[in-house]
Amino acid sequence: MKILMQSRVSLFNVPGGDTIQVIKTKEYLEKLGHRVDISTELEPDVRDYNLIHLFNLTRPQEIYLQAKNAKRQGKKVVLSPIYVNYSEYDRNCRTGLVKILANIFESRKFEYLKVFGRVIKNKELHKGTATLLVQGYAKLQKEVLKLVDALLPNSSSEMNRIIIDFNLTGKRYFVVPNAVDSKLFSDDALVIDKELNKFRNCILCVARIEGIKNQLNVVKAVKELPFKLVLVGKVAPNHKRYLYQIKREATKNVYVLGEIEHCFLPQLYKVARVHVLASWFETTGLSSLEAGAMDCNLVIGDRGDVREHFKDYAYYCDPGSVESIRKAIVKAYENPLNPKLKKHILNNYTWEVTAKKTLQAYEKVLKDK
Repeated sequence: MKILMQSRVSLFNVPGGDTIQVIKTKEYLEKLGHRVDISTELEPDVRDYNLIHLFNLTRPQEIYLQAKNAKRQGKKVVLSPIYVNYSEYDRNCRTGLVKILANIFESRKFEYLKVFGRVIKNKELHKGTATLLVQGYAKLQKEVLKLVDALLPNSSSEMNRIIIDFNLTGKRYFVVPNAVDSKLFSDDALVIDKELNKFRNCILCVARIEGIKNQLNVVKAVKELPFKLVLVGKVAPNHKRYLYQIKREATKNVYVLGEIEHCFLPQLYKVARVHVLASWFETTGLSSLEAGAMDCNLVIGDRGDVREHFKDYAYYCDPGSVESIRKAIVKAYENPLNPKLKKHILNNYTWEVTAKKTLQAYEKVLKDK
């Protein structure tokens, strides 16, 4: 089979969880003997492909044109929605005029304003953004859902949110989980750099530095605790001020390491005792999966779809409450590791599992006339 994967134009220069999902799904489908290409072009020639796989419904300005282009050329299209709801974060954590607008406008209208803001500030103007500005954010999302032949949500919880938010009926879907690289995130032959011993038994947070990931509240939460906190991640565009706030709030026990190559993360996870991802919203939380596979206790923000993935194996917190985050960190630190967490992740959330379920979905969609 020959597959083309497509997503937002900033997929590689502003990498996120969707970037890893695209790259790893491609890698493991290729291990099953299929050819997979990745393109961020809006209207490429797709005649040589059996099927088009789109990612990220939260960015409809690109995938709307990509879906229309594929259907125009007679191709089946599936979508991994990675459907995030930013509304609670926008209304509670933004500042100034942006916060006022977030509380005035309905969430999808506010997303429209954010796209307009990126056009002005980041020069993110292309045919897709122009189409969104003319037709509207919510309308483009609905059009994408009409165009695609099936959805591949990460969980039933994610699909249920889409059904409710868009009053969607009768759309075919297959749950395909996000995953961890079981070969990379493994104890086998893992050598810990001596430099990392200073972080032994630390609290670790691996995530892009941005408001929705909530590192600032995590920093506030550890202020009165005797633990080291290590933050790893690249600062997101337009969030340099947020990084400045983190550094200003940080005490001597907080280490801001910036971006680290993915292949070095297993060492950091292994020396850490607890991993914190107190996000305002996660469909899965890839770093939580990775940390759990490397024997970290997990603290996770209780929003989004995370409970379907981590069940009772994690310590949940309210991302808006510093005290709640602090209590969850202390519990996770003081309690012994539950070996069932790692077993649960490696049985259900590996890229081998994801690739097989993705392939099964492809085959069923292609059988449809």
